[in-house]
Amino acid sequence: MSRQTEITIEDGSDNVYADLGYADAAEMQRKSQLAAEIARAIKARHLAQDGAAVLLGIDQLNVLRITRGQFRGVSEAKLLELVAKLGRDVKIVVGPVRRRAGKIELQFA
Repeated sequence: MSRQTEITIEDGSDNVYADLGYADAAEMQRKSQLAAEIARAIKARHLAQDGAAVLLGIDQLNVLRITRGQFRGVSEAKLLELVAKLGRDVKIVVGPVRRRAGKIELQFA
C-alpha cells in the first residue's frame, strides 16, 4: 500500500523575509533586490569576480557573498554605492505621504 502524504500550501506575501518572520523583513527585501541588481550588472558587463572586485573597491570574497545573497552586515547605503559604481544611476525621491508612515520602495529601470 502506498501512503498519501497531505501537503498544505499557504499563500505567501510578496516578501519572503516577512513570511519567514524576520523583524527587518522590508530592509532585507530591499537589500536582496540591490544584490540582485549588482549581480545583473556584473553579468551584463561580463566582469569576472576579480575584475568586479577591483571596480567596486571590495574584495573578491565580498563580491561572491553579495551576488549569492549573503549581504547581512552590508548596509543599504553600501549596496547603493556598489550599484552606482557599476554604471547604474541611483535616484532617491523624498515626498509627502498620505498615510501615517512612509515606505521605502525600489524601482529598477
